[in-house]
Parts: sequence; structure tokens; C-alpha cells
Amino acid sequence: MDLQVLRSFQAVAEGLTVTEAAAEARVTQPALSRALRRLEQEVGAELLQRVGRVLCLTPAGRVFKEYVDAALDSYDRGRRAVAEAVHPDTGLVSLAFLHTLGTWLVPRLVTGFREEFPGVRFELYQHGEQGLVRHLLDGTAELMITSGDPEHPLITWRRLLVEPLWLAVPVRHRLARRDRVRLAEVADEPFILLKSGYGLRSITESLCREAGFGPRVAFEGEEVQTLRGLVAAGLGVSLIPSSPDTAATPDFPIRYLELTDVRGARDIGIAWLTGRALPPASRRFIGHALRATAKVADGRR
Repeated sequence: MDLQVLRSFQAVAEGLTVTEAAAEARVTQPALSRALRRLEQEVGAELLQRVGRVLCLTPAGRVFKEYVDAALDSYDRGRRAVAEAVHPDTGLVSLAFLHTLGTWLVPRLVTGFREEFPGVRFELYQHGEQGLVRHLLDGTAELMITSGDPEHPLITWRRLLVEPLWLAVPVRHRLARRDRVRLAEVADEPFILLKSGYGLRSITESLCREAGFGPRVAFEGEEVQTLRGLVAAGLGVSLIPSSPDTAATPDFPIRYLELTDVRGARDIGIAWLTGRALPPASRRFIGHALRATAKVADGRR
């Protein structure tokens, strides 16, 4: 059984035509068609069937594709591991991370790691918590940086740091002259939130419930920068992670207030699949992230 035929089967199963898959494999379309038929003979079942003008997986093909995906993924990771063992200062780190960490933590970690290992490349994916877990489980990414332990039986999670959450209010807000507030004091105010499925949204709703109310949603966004901009425009208040750029500027005239009646903070951690052997570059990045964030935590004390 030829690996290239398996890759072509995978490509056709995921939507390419036989002609397109043949071009990717640099073979003729008739040659690939014959190879796919031989694959079906080896497996002992019809894997693809024509529906109209496209080929679709049969029930047997769907079962077989799961194993093909796993086999090709394992083979590719094995080749990477060998290459990194031969050339330890190179390799690839496949990392998925929260949108809210893309403005400070992830760039800081990547920059520090590349200073030590300049030959290492990165594949980066940005998403909310649910999307991050999918990236990890389907093998798109080998590592993820997220808020809170996903508590998944297949995932190992290590805390990197505790990130404070501040109440963001416009500079002309009635509470803007204060440094510390109770979250309950804004129970009647409109909230600017991330959409459902984002961890910060869940944390905000949980903290509001703890403070005795449910947030009145004025707007749902997908980026913390959007939340900050709408708070600055006076459209509501929001809970914002405390990153190095959370300071009032002419573009973002906001005051950030410490919460006193609830624990305004979230855990940030790094995770990977428990049973997967990580390539050397990914293992080194985990160690780097743990050391680098320990320094950040020390600096905040």
C-alpha cells in the first residue's frame, strides 16, 4: 500500500476531484483512478462512490478514512521527530491560542523561544476555547494556550500564570475616579461581551452570577479590542484581561478597576494530548513557556 495513494484517497474524501488529487500527486488522472481501485481491492470494500459529478465516501470509506488520517498523521509526526533529532535546533511548533493572548503573551513566548532556537518554525492558530480543543483533538495543533483546565480525559494541562480581570469603564463613567469597585455596583449597566463559546464570556457570566445578577448584554464581539473600543465609546462596561497594553490611551479612553467582591482572575495554561509523543521542539517550547511565565508571575508580585 503506497502512502501517496493514501494521501490521494484522503484528498478525494475531503472534497478534491480525482483530477485535482492527481495533479497534487503529479500523476495522471487515469493512473490515480486505477490506484484507488487497487486500494479498494486491498481493503476489500468499496470506499468511494459517485454521486452526481462528485465522489463521496461510502460507509466503509468513512470508517477507513479515520484510520488513514491517524496513520498519515503518525507517519508525518514520526518524520518530523526524526528530523528534529538529527537537527535539534530546528523543527516545527504547532500552537493554537486564545484570541485575547495574541496581543501580548503568545508574541512574547514565541519571540523568547526563537531567540534561543532561531531555526524553529511556528504554525499558529487563533480561536476561542472550544475551537482550541478541536484543534488539539483533530491533530491540527500539538499545543494550545488557553484559559482554565479543559478537564478533558485526553488532555494534559499545566498552569502558566493567573491573569487578573479588570472592570473596564469609560473615563467619564460615574465610577471612573475609583481604583476598586464591587462588580455588583454595575449590575444595572449594559455589558459588552465576547460571543458564547469564548472562555472570557463564560467567566464574565459566572462572576456576575456570583455577584448576584445576570449581565444585560449590549453587544457580543469576537475580539477584546472590539470590547475595549465599545467601552471607550460609552456603550457599556466589560471585564477585560489585564495585559501589558491595558492602559488608557487617546484611542481607548478607559479606566480599569480592580474587583473586590469576586475573584477577578482567570488561569492561563498550556495543554497537549496526554497520549501523544511530542516532537522535541514542542517539548522544549513547553519548558520555555513554563519558565518564562514564572518570571512574569514573579514580576507581578
